[in-house]
Amino acid sequence: MSVAMEEEVDGSAALARRLDAELRHAGPTEILRAAIETFGDEVAVVSSFGAESAVLLHMAAAEKPDIPVLFLDTGMLFGQTLDYRRQLAARLGLTGVRDLRPRFEDLAIGDPSADLWKTDTDACCNIRKVIPLDIALGGYSAWITGRKRFHGGARLRLPIVESADGRLKFNPLANWSKADLEAYAAEHGLPEHPLVAFGYPSVGCWPCTVAVEDGADLRSGRWAGSQKTECGIHTARAPGAAPFVGGDI
Repeated sequence: MSVAMEEEVDGSAALARRLDAELRHAGPTEILRAAIETFGDEVAVVSSFGAESAVLLHMAAAEKPDIPVLFLDTGMLFGQTLDYRRQLAARLGLTGVRDLRPRFEDLAIGDPSADLWKTDTDACCNIRKVIPLDIALGGYSAWITGRKRFHGGARLRLPIVESADGRLKFNPLANWSKADLEAYAAEHGLPEHPLVAFGYPSVGCWPCTVAVEDGADLRSGRWAGSQKTECGIHTARAPGAAPFVGGDI
Protein backbone atom coordinates (compact mmCIF):
# COMPACT_ATOMS: atom_id res chain seq x y z
CA MET A 1 0.00 0.00 0.00
CA SER A 2 1.36 3.43 -0.96
CA VAL A 3 1.93 6.20 1.58
CA ALA A 4 -0.95 8.19 0.08
CA MET A 5 -3.29 5.23 0.39
CA GLU A 6 -2.19 4.62 3.99
CA GLU A 7 -2.90 8.26 4.87
CA GLU A 8 -6.33 8.04 3.24
CA VAL A 9 -7.18 4.86 5.14
CA ASP A 10 -5.91 6.31 8.43
CA GLY A 11 -7.98 9.47 7.91
CA SER A 12 -11.07 7.43 7.11
CA ALA A 13 -10.61 5.29 10.22
CA ALA A 14 -10.23 8.35 12.45
CA LEU A 15 -13.37 9.95 11.04
CA ALA A 16 -15.27 6.69 11.46
CA ARG A 17 -14.24 6.43 15.11
CA ARG A 18 -15.38 9.99 15.80
CA LEU A 19 -18.73 9.63 14.06
CA ASP A 20 -19.34 6.24 15.65
CA ALA A 21 -18.84 7.76 19.10
CA GLU A 22 -21.11 10.68 18.28
CA LEU A 23 -23.89 8.55 16.76
CA ARG A 24 -23.66 5.47 18.95
CA HIS A 25 -27.03 6.13 20.58
CA ALA A 26 -28.67 8.04 17.72
CA GLY A 27 -31.77 6.92 15.88
CA PRO A 28 -31.62 5.66 12.28
CA THR A 29 -32.91 8.89 10.76
CA GLU A 30 -30.31 10.97 12.60
CA ILE A 31 -27.58 8.58 11.41
CA LEU A 32 -28.78 8.78 7.81
CA ARG A 33 -28.92 12.55 8.01
CA ALA A 34 -25.37 12.68 9.35
CA ALA A 35 -24.13 10.49 6.48
CA ILE A 36 -25.82 12.71 3.90
CA GLU A 37 -24.70 15.97 5.53
CA THR A 38 -21.12 14.72 5.81
CA PHE A 39 -20.73 13.28 2.32
CA GLY A 40 -23.49 14.81 0.18
CA ASP A 41 -23.48 13.26 -3.27
CA GLU A 42 -20.53 11.03 -2.33
CA VAL A 43 -22.64 8.62 -0.24
CA ALA A 44 -24.84 5.81 -1.55
CA VAL A 45 -27.22 3.28 -0.06
CA VAL A 46 -26.48 -0.36 -0.87
CA SER A 47 -29.68 -2.42 -0.78
CA SER A 48 -30.67 -5.96 -1.71
CA PHE A 49 -34.37 -5.04 -1.81
CA GLY A 50 -34.71 -8.07 0.41
CA ALA A 51 -36.90 -9.13 3.30
CA GLU A 52 -36.08 -6.17 5.58
CA SER A 53 -35.04 -3.54 3.04
CA ALA A 54 -38.18 -1.41 2.93
CA VAL A 55 -37.55 0.28 6.29
CA LEU A 56 -34.13 1.74 5.46
CA LEU A 57 -35.22 2.66 1.94
CA HIS A 58 -38.29 4.47 3.27
CA MET A 59 -36.09 6.47 5.65
CA ALA A 60 -33.60 7.26 2.89
CA ALA A 61 -36.36 8.40 0.54
CA ALA A 62 -37.69 10.75 3.21
CA GLU A 63 -34.25 12.33 3.63
CA LYS A 64 -33.08 12.41 0.01
CA PRO A 65 -35.31 10.85 -2.67
CA ASP A 66 -32.54 11.04 -5.27
CA ILE A 67 -29.89 9.39 -3.10
CA PRO A 68 -28.00 6.76 -5.12
CA VAL A 69 -29.26 3.26 -4.27
CA LEU A 70 -26.99 0.47 -5.50
CA PHE A 71 -28.79 -2.80 -6.17
CA LEU A 72 -26.78 -5.92 -6.99
CA ASP A 73 -28.64 -7.77 -9.74
CA THR A 74 -26.59 -10.96 -9.75
CA GLY A 75 -28.51 -12.62 -12.56
CA MET A 76 -29.63 -15.28 -10.07
CA LEU A 77 -32.16 -13.38 -8.00
CA PHE A 78 -35.70 -14.57 -7.46
CA GLY A 79 -38.18 -13.04 -9.90
CA GLN A 80 -40.11 -11.79 -6.88
CA THR A 81 -37.08 -9.75 -5.80
CA LEU A 82 -36.82 -8.04 -9.19
CA ASP A 83 -40.54 -7.22 -9.12
CA TYR A 84 -40.25 -5.94 -5.55
CA ARG A 85 -37.29 -3.75 -6.47
CA ARG A 86 -39.30 -2.02 -9.23
CA GLN A 87 -42.49 -1.66 -7.22
CA LEU A 88 -40.89 -0.48 -3.98
CA ALA A 89 -38.63 2.07 -5.67
CA ALA A 90 -41.63 3.53 -7.50
CA ARG A 91 -43.79 3.59 -4.37
CA LEU A 92 -41.13 5.32 -2.27
CA GLY A 93 -40.20 7.77 -5.02
CA LEU A 94 -36.55 6.70 -5.12
CA THR A 95 -35.13 8.11 -8.34
CA GLY A 96 -31.47 7.11 -7.97
CA VAL A 97 -31.67 3.30 -8.01
CA ARG A 98 -28.87 1.75 -10.05
CA ASP A 99 -28.82 -1.92 -11.04
CA LEU A 100 -25.31 -3.36 -10.77
CA ARG A 101 -24.62 -6.48 -12.82
CA PRO A 102 -21.58 -8.75 -13.13
CA ARG A 103 -19.17 -7.94 -15.93
CA PHE A 104 -19.50 -10.05 -19.06
CA GLU A 105 -15.80 -10.91 -19.10
CA ASP A 106 -15.88 -12.12 -15.48
CA LEU A 107 -18.85 -14.39 -16.22
CA ALA A 108 -17.30 -15.66 -19.44
CA ILE A 109 -14.03 -16.57 -17.73
CA GLY A 110 -15.14 -17.53 -14.24
CA ASP A 111 -18.68 -18.86 -14.63
CA PRO A 112 -19.40 -19.64 -18.28
CA SER A 113 -21.99 -22.31 -17.43
CA ALA A 114 -23.66 -20.26 -14.66
CA ASP A 115 -23.16 -23.12 -12.20
CA LEU A 116 -20.18 -21.91 -10.17
CA TRP A 117 -22.44 -21.73 -7.12
CA LYS A 118 -22.45 -25.53 -7.05
CA THR A 119 -18.69 -25.78 -6.45
CA ASP A 120 -17.47 -22.45 -5.04
CA THR A 121 -20.01 -20.08 -3.52
CA ASP A 122 -17.30 -17.60 -2.50
CA ALA A 123 -16.05 -17.28 -6.07
CA CYS A 124 -19.62 -16.99 -7.37
CA CYS A 125 -20.39 -14.19 -4.90
CA ASN A 126 -17.15 -12.49 -5.82
CA ILE A 127 -18.01 -12.34 -9.51
CA ARG A 128 -21.65 -11.43 -9.05
CA LYS A 129 -21.53 -9.15 -5.99
CA VAL A 130 -18.10 -8.13 -4.75
CA ILE A 131 -16.55 -7.01 -8.04
CA PRO A 132 -19.61 -5.07 -9.32
CA LEU A 133 -19.98 -3.27 -6.00
CA ASP A 134 -16.25 -2.50 -5.78
CA ILE A 135 -16.42 -0.87 -9.19
CA ALA A 136 -19.58 1.11 -8.40
CA LEU A 137 -18.24 2.34 -5.07
CA GLY A 138 -15.25 3.85 -6.83
CA GLY A 139 -17.32 7.01 -7.20
CA TYR A 140 -18.28 7.30 -3.53
CA SER A 141 -16.56 8.11 -0.25
CA ALA A 142 -19.14 6.38 1.95
CA TRP A 143 -22.00 3.92 1.81
CA ILE A 144 -25.02 3.01 3.90
CA THR A 145 -26.03 -0.56 4.72
CA GLY A 146 -29.08 -2.20 6.27
CA ARG A 147 -27.22 -4.59 8.59
CA LYS A 148 -28.41 -5.12 12.18
CA ARG A 149 -26.82 -6.69 15.24
CA PHE A 150 -29.73 -9.03 15.89
CA HIS A 151 -28.76 -10.96 12.76
CA GLY A 152 -26.03 -12.51 14.89
CA GLY A 153 -22.62 -13.85 13.93
CA ALA A 154 -20.03 -11.17 13.23
CA ARG A 155 -22.84 -8.62 13.12
CA LEU A 156 -23.28 -8.81 16.89
CA ARG A 157 -20.38 -6.34 17.19
CA LEU A 158 -21.52 -4.09 14.36
CA PRO A 159 -20.63 -0.42 14.90
CA ILE A 160 -22.81 2.46 13.77
CA VAL A 161 -19.98 3.83 11.63
CA GLU A 162 -16.94 1.91 10.44
CA SER A 163 -14.10 2.29 8.00
CA ALA A 164 -13.58 -0.24 5.21
CA ASP A 165 -11.04 -0.01 2.40
CA GLY A 166 -10.69 3.75 2.80
CA ARG A 167 -14.45 4.44 2.81
CA LEU A 168 -16.91 4.95 5.61
CA LYS A 169 -19.83 2.59 6.13
CA PHE A 170 -22.91 3.72 8.02
CA ASN A 171 -25.18 1.13 9.63
CA PRO A 172 -28.25 3.15 10.73
CA LEU A 173 -30.27 0.11 11.82
CA ALA A 174 -27.50 -1.59 13.82
CA ASN A 175 -29.24 -0.92 17.14
CA TRP A 176 -32.72 -1.90 16.02
CA SER A 177 -34.49 -5.15 16.83
CA LYS A 178 -36.81 -7.19 14.64
CA ALA A 179 -39.72 -5.73 16.61
CA ASP A 180 -38.51 -2.20 15.84
CA LEU A 181 -38.45 -2.97 12.12
CA GLU A 182 -41.89 -4.54 12.16
CA ALA A 183 -43.38 -1.64 14.11
CA TYR A 184 -41.92 0.91 11.68
CA ALA A 185 -43.10 -1.03 8.63
CA ALA A 186 -46.61 -1.32 10.09
CA GLU A 187 -46.74 2.38 11.01
CA HIS A 188 -45.84 3.41 7.47
CA GLY A 189 -47.74 0.68 5.64
CA LEU A 190 -44.63 -0.67 3.95
CA PRO A 191 -45.08 -3.76 1.74
CA GLU A 192 -42.97 -6.78 2.66
CA HIS A 193 -40.98 -8.84 0.22
CA PRO A 194 -43.43 -11.38 -1.28
CA LEU A 195 -41.26 -14.36 -0.28
CA VAL A 196 -41.44 -13.54 3.44
CA ALA A 197 -44.91 -15.08 3.60
CA PHE A 198 -43.45 -18.32 2.23
CA GLY A 199 -40.82 -18.76 4.94
CA TYR A 200 -37.96 -16.62 3.62
CA PRO A 201 -36.95 -14.16 6.39
CA SER A 202 -33.75 -13.40 4.45
CA VAL A 203 -33.64 -13.43 0.66
CA GLY A 204 -30.58 -13.79 -1.56
CA CYS A 205 -29.95 -15.62 -4.83
CA TRP A 206 -32.29 -18.51 -5.55
CA PRO A 207 -29.63 -21.27 -5.73
CA CYS A 208 -28.31 -20.44 -2.24
CA THR A 209 -31.46 -19.43 -0.36
CA VAL A 210 -34.03 -21.79 1.17
CA ALA A 211 -37.14 -21.34 3.27
CA VAL A 212 -36.81 -21.92 7.02
CA GLU A 213 -39.16 -22.96 9.78
CA ASP A 214 -40.80 -20.41 12.05
CA GLY A 215 -38.48 -19.37 14.85
CA ALA A 216 -35.30 -20.36 13.04
CA ASP A 217 -32.34 -18.02 12.80
CA LEU A 218 -33.21 -15.30 10.32
CA ARG A 219 -30.21 -15.95 8.08
CA SER A 220 -30.16 -19.74 8.42
CA GLY A 221 -31.67 -20.11 4.97
CA ARG A 222 -28.68 -18.40 3.35
CA TRP A 223 -26.03 -20.86 2.16
CA ALA A 224 -27.77 -23.48 4.28
CA GLY A 225 -25.60 -26.45 5.24
CA SER A 226 -22.33 -24.54 4.91
CA GLN A 227 -20.18 -22.37 7.16
CA LYS A 228 -20.67 -19.37 4.89
CA THR A 229 -22.60 -16.48 6.44
CA GLU A 230 -21.59 -13.47 4.31
CA CYS A 231 -21.38 -12.92 0.56
CA GLY A 232 -18.10 -11.00 0.80
CA ILE A 233 -19.12 -7.37 0.29
CA HIS A 234 -18.79 -6.79 4.04
CA THR A 235 -15.55 -8.76 4.45
CA ALA A 236 -12.39 -6.74 4.92
CA ARG A 237 -9.53 -7.24 2.49
CA ALA A 238 -5.90 -7.57 3.45
CA PRO A 239 -4.00 -4.25 3.21
CA GLY A 240 -2.64 -3.71 -0.27
CA ALA A 241 -4.89 -6.30 -1.90
CA ALA A 242 -5.90 -5.55 -5.47
CA PRO A 243 -9.42 -4.12 -5.34
CA PHE A 244 -11.06 -6.18 -8.08
CA VAL A 245 -9.26 -9.48 -7.74
CA GLY A 246 -11.35 -12.50 -6.74
CA GLY A 247 -10.59 -15.19 -4.27
CA ASP A 248 -11.73 -16.11 -0.82
CA ILE A 249 -12.87 -12.63 0.32
